[in-house]
Amino acid sequence: MSSHTIGVDQGALELFSDFQDDGEMWAGSGARKVSRAVEFSEAFAAQPIVQVSLTMWDIGSDSNARVEIRAENVTQTGFDLVFGTWSDTRVARVSASWLAIGEVADPEQWDLY
Repeated sequence: MSSHTIGVDQGALELFSDFQDDGEMWAGSGARKVSRAVEFSEAFAAQPIVQVSLTMWDIGSDSNARVEIRAENVTQTGFDLVFGTWSDTRVARVSASWLAIGEVADPEQWDLY
């Protein structure tokens, strides 16, 4: 990657809010996961590096907190943001943020600051 062609894209989203309607993450048990497709604002020239993190989590206090969050199926145009839990962990809601860094497809199309 050349330093003058590195692009950064970022975003945040609420993955789910299952406590309101007794959804699977709140009322279920065992292995569970939620996946949300994320599209980049512009395509990268190649598969970028994607960092994901929790920005908010609301977990029941009656069991251990067992969670994982990751980026899957990363392409030039987007990825799947995946949150998972297992056993008897009850997750009411989760929000996450993401950051993608990679080579821009067309430097003339990106806003450079």
